[in-house]
Amino acid sequence: MAESDQSEHLRRMRPAPLLFEPSEAAGDAEHFFDLESIDDPAALLGRATELTLAFRAAADRATEFQAIAAAQLADPRRFDRLTAADIADRAQWTEDYAKKMIDFGRDLLRNGTQGAS
Repeated sequence: MAESDQSEHLRRMRPAPLLFEPSEAAGDAEHFFDLESIDDPAALLGRATELTLAFRAAADRATEFQAIAAAQLADPRRFDRLTAADIADRAQWTEDYAKKMIDFGRDLLRNGTQGAS
């Protein structure tokens, strides 16, 4: 792939920005980021793909922040430290998952990769 083709491909594959929908649209079950108004299947596929990538990136980043928060809340140096069970209860996780997220968050904090996806 030529350099200009590659940069064009990367620019196209960058996740679309997630914008909040107006409250009126959010209440309409048929409305989803205006996808229902796109008639051209190629354009619909392109926009839906952009949104899919954006949602995945947002979910990954949010998960990293959850892990960082869990690790900070479980930090033994905190006087108000929470147990894995307490964190699991707050986040609606299982205790085993909370322990994994605490470890993941500690790794992110240790490696300085917090919130960098």
